[in-house]
Amino acid sequence: MERRTITPRPDWQRTVEEQGIVYPLTRHPDGSLRPYWDESAHYVFSLPEVEALEETVEELHTMCLAAAGHLVEHGRLADLGITDPRVAAAVTESWHRRAELPSVYGRFDLHYDGTGPAKMLEYNADTPTSLVEAASAQWFWMEERFPGADQWNSLHERLVDTWREQAGLLPPGPLHFAHSSADELGEDLMTVAYLKETAEQAGLDTDWLSMEEIGWDTLSGRFVDNRLRFIRAIFKLYPWEWLTTDEFAGHVLDTLDNGGGTGSTLWVEPAWKMLLSNKALLAILWELYPGHPNLLPAYLDGPRELAATTGYAAKPLLGREGEGVTLHPPGGAAPPASGETCCYQALAPLPVFDGNHVVLGAWVVGDEAAGLGIRESSGLITDSYARFLPHVIL
Repeated sequence: MERRTITPRPDWQRTVEEQGIVYPLTRHPDGSLRPYWDESAHYVFSLPEVEALEETVEELHTMCLAAAGHLVEHGRLADLGITDPRVAAAVTESWHRRAELPSVYGRFDLHYDGTGPAKMLEYNADTPTSLVEAASAQWFWMEERFPGADQWNSLHERLVDTWREQAGLLPPGPLHFAHSSADELGEDLMTVAYLKETAEQAGLDTDWLSMEEIGWDTLSGRFVDNRLRFIRAIFKLYPWEWLTTDEFAGHVLDTLDNGGGTGSTLWVEPAWKMLLSNKALLAILWELYPGHPNLLPAYLDGPRELAATTGYAAKPLLGREGEGVTLHPPGGAAPPASGETCCYQALAPLPVFDGNHVVLGAWVVGDEAAGLGIRESSGLITDSYARFLPHVIL
């Protein structure tokens, strides 16, 4: 694994915007606009490195599914903060019927520097983004800048294949695709648009709308789209913890199709993905697989020995893009209580390449490792100001 600088392509911004990245720049707190898509450098991997990472990702995915099963079978959903009996019942039923429910994709965030085993930092298997840049833009960049090279990237093909394989699990009618109109950058919109395109290439009938446009028909007791058609199946880039707590949460649970034709609306990703996109999963994994080379020690009841040994990261169970994460070096004073439930994970400062902190985003589509996206940040927490850099296999 190596970081190499390179001259960006002329008119690179227009190029990547045409490829679906309508958010190539990020506005920083000082008001400046800086590249989010950053092709002033790229990462190079050897084939053995990528093959080892693929094996790691698929093993971690299998372990996460086993941990999800453990949580359900032992009645431990409260460890994830799922205490509403109706939500817990919906998640449990969804897990038991998972073979009947479409499930598309997820993204592991990994600590890796090319010199040792990759370490799992978290798993977003409900609403992961940075998909368009990983699947599309970096592939076209490679074809233009490094013709004949390769890339860990079968995302597009795997997405199309997965939609095709799971088409029989969908009810008749269009598969709706929804994002929140509160997304000002357009990242959610373009992620949903890209996923919709892959579903269409798989032969599915699709339509789209914003989450805010979803209506409720009081006469039929069903969700409807902006053309007053029943919504029988919908992919949402909208977290389940919002879906089950907002104004229409009761209707979501009343009409939830968890397989077997038990309800009127099937949501993709399914409710059981709440088991994987919760930071408490990190502690459950360490409990079930203590000492595993691809895991970091993690606990729910406090940092334990980490406070004096490695230090720790305190991660809110449902935080995204580093929101709410705090880092605590070993031997430091105990932080003030925040009142928010956290997972306490051993501190593993991100690898530094040319002064940049790097995290690998390894994608799973269906149940297979499918590609890699790389983000860099100026600080130790990968936040909304991180940059995306392409990669090649040489």
